[in-house]
Amino acid sequence: MLNLLVPTSWLFKILEYICGVGIVDITKESNLPKYRQIVASIEAAVGSGALKKGDKLPSLNSIKNQHSLSRDTVLMAFNELKTRGIIQSIVGKGYYVSSEDVQVTQKIFLLFDEFNSFKEDLYNSFLNSLGPTVQVDLFFHHFNPEMFRKLISDSAGNYSFYVLMPANLPETKKSIEQLPVDKVYILDQKYVSLSEYPAVFQNFEKNIIEGLQNVLLLLLKYTKIFLVFPPAKQPIGILKGFELFCTQNNMASEVIATIAERKPQKGEVYIVLDDRSLLQIVKKISEENWVLAKDFGVIAYNDTLLKEIVAGGITTISTDFNAMGARLAQMIIANEKGQVENPNRLIIRKSI
Repeated sequence: MLNLLVPTSWLFKILEYICGVGIVDITKESNLPKYRQIVASIEAAVGSGALKKGDKLPSLNSIKNQHSLSRDTVLMAFNELKTRGIIQSIVGKGYYVSSEDVQVTQKIFLLFDEFNSFKEDLYNSFLNSLGPTVQVDLFFHHFNPEMFRKLISDSAGNYSFYVLMPANLPETKKSIEQLPVDKVYILDQKYVSLSEYPAVFQNFEKNIIEGLQNVLLLLLKYTKIFLVFPPAKQPIGILKGFELFCTQNNMASEVIATIAERKPQKGEVYIVLDDRSLLQIVKKISEENWVLAKDFGVIAYNDTLLKEIVAGGITTISTDFNAMGARLAQMIIANEKGQVENPNRLIIRKSI
């Protein structure tokens, strides 16, 4: 009896070839480009159950050789499936099925600085405006430069679009340059160094000047105006606008980083930029038995349900986060470029 020993490497190649024939179907009669036929074949295999989550796909070379295609054609198909989240690549091992939801047409990487109630409004508006066939993966960098770099590096090449909120982090441009320039959108702030990317942004300097100017007569009854400004997290445009407004109107003013250790005085008015500072100052006012808008004034940034209710209602300067999310989705759907300033408004309540 004759024993034929087949090298293991050849056996794997034969098995891969046999599996690949049944998965990828390319016909000259089809009107679809060949890369689209590869995509459709793999979608069909996943949809029918022939391929399941965790299954390995035939290699690029095996599909190329079986159907006399260029490697770029096969790679184009795999990259589309990868950016939709249907397959993933593992270095040194190949491509695997990562999702059986072939209805997903696009997958979007969304990177926020932190989570709060108005970011939730922005996220929900964005998600609802995109439609059910778009998957959005939400991440947070928490103002950590290393986390920002790692999240972008890990996501590169895996998404259809990238929406980034760099906040005040230094040297973000180098990290962002890892991503395809035509797939990146910037959110919330406008950056000179990132001007080549489309954006939906707030004009913080203009917004705070206009907001304070609209309540100037109410502010004049106070002896001094304070801005509670933690510089690591807040847009520098707010600080610039505040200082310019106070200089133009000859108002006594001061910028402080925190309210925690400060004892407020009667006749002062405070501009607070986060909910924690707002609640701290409202507590201090309550402990003094002062009356808002009579003994003391408060203006907050970013309107929320909390600010409608707390202390009878807090005056706010706020962008429209629902409009921001919807506008961003519209730009992505239409592949629209450009820099779009989001609308802002002053909401006067009983706090000044």
